[in-house]
Formats: sequence, structure tokens, C-alpha cells
Amino acid sequence: MNKKVIYWVALSEYDIDTASAMLTTKRYLYVGFMAHQAIEKILKAYFVKVNDEVAPFSHSLSYIAKKACLYQNFSEKQKEFLDQLEPLNIEARYPSHKEQLMASLTEKRCNEILRKSKELHSWIKQKL
Repeated sequence: MNKKVIYWVALSEYDIDTASAMLTTKRYLYVGFMAHQAIEKILKAYFVKVNDEVAPFSHSLSYIAKKACLYQNFSEKQKEFLDQLEPLNIEARYPSHKEQLMASLTEKRCNEILRKSKELHSWIKQKL
């Protein structure tokens, strides 16, 4: 792997570990946010590997996956998960959304988000 791909992979792994730490400390708002960040960065690693150019300046997971020509290889469950993960990046940043989002992020839901994020992360990483 080239240095740019390694850079994105390392960042994505750090973010997955951070999501796990946030779950342990019951900071549920940031479990989703960091899971989104991890998937975004592993998708950018894949994009850079395939296209040998700078990753898109976007936080949209489906957009990055499509630009990387990876989206069509996702299962329907993976696509549905991307749709669930997508708003966790934006909503975690704005105070008006935080209270509503925090109410929906239970320990059970966060465990599921983290588990699915790790699975998707691993699946994408294997393709590198």
C-alpha cells in the first residue's frame, strides 16, 4: 500500500478504537460519530488506492463509496447500514440535533452500530 492509503487506514483504525472507548465510557453520541468517521476514512483509503488521487472532500459515505466504485459491491444490508450511519456525522455536530440524537442512542443501539462498523471496516480493508 502506498503512504496515502496507509495514512487513511491508520486514521480509520484510530477512529474505530475511539468509538469503542466512547462505548465503554457510555458517551453514546460519539460512538456513532466516530463510527461514521472510521467508515468515511476507510472508504477514502479505498478511493485513493483505486483512483490514485486525492480523496473526495465529502463526509457522505454513499458518495465516497460510489466515487470509489465500491458501492455496487455492497450488500443491501451494508447499504442500509450506510444510510443509518450517514446522519450520525452531521447530527452529532449541531446542538439542535444532539438531544434528539442522544435519546435514540441507547447502549444496545451503540453496540450494534459499533459491531456493524467493525464488520464493514474489516470488509473494506480486506479489499485493499
